[in-house]
Amino acid sequence: MIVGTFIAGLGLYILEHTGGVTGGTAGVALLLTYATPLTLGPIFVLVNIPFYLLAWWRKGWKFTLKTVASVGALAIFTEVNAWLIPLGDIDPIYGTVGGNFLLGVALIVIFRHGSSLGGFNIVALIAQEQFGLRAGYVQMCLDLMVVLMAFAVLAPAFVALSALGAVTLNTVLAFNHRPGRYQA
Repeated sequence: MIVGTFIAGLGLYILEHTGGVTGGTAGVALLLTYATPLTLGPIFVLVNIPFYLLAWWRKGWKFTLKTVASVGALAIFTEVNAWLIPLGDIDPIYGTVGGNFLLGVALIVIFRHGSSLGGFNIVALIAQEQFGLRAGYVQMCLDLMVVLMAFAVLAPAFVALSALGAVTLNTVLAFNHRPGRYQA
């Protein structure tokens, strides 16, 4: 889980640096960092709090505790990255696609270990387990809402890039995360 949260933290840091957004609670947290003076780590933790009750109810205490730990680790890694990895100019397309590739791979690692990064991940995993829907497709539909919310904060060009990023992340999930795969 540490490797997964480290990779996710790097992906989010790159996205934040390029001004992009992704879907899920990570995307909501990024939007809030652009609209407020708060930093990504604490906002990400706060946005995920309501989803812990759903996780506890549908996935159990073990999954919920692992998810709380993963969200906390990701919050720490995003803050540490900002201190220790000074980034210069990054092409926005490369940063958006690359950051979302990293997030997609990180989610597969985290899911494999019975955890999530909270928020929409919890909803997508429940939909996959209980209704047979692929987590990546469920996540993509939910992420579309976040990308549309980005119009309130970002220029249309960055919203379009963010949509490309969300599709990238969810394509990685849809093709690589299936029931019965990657079980510990």
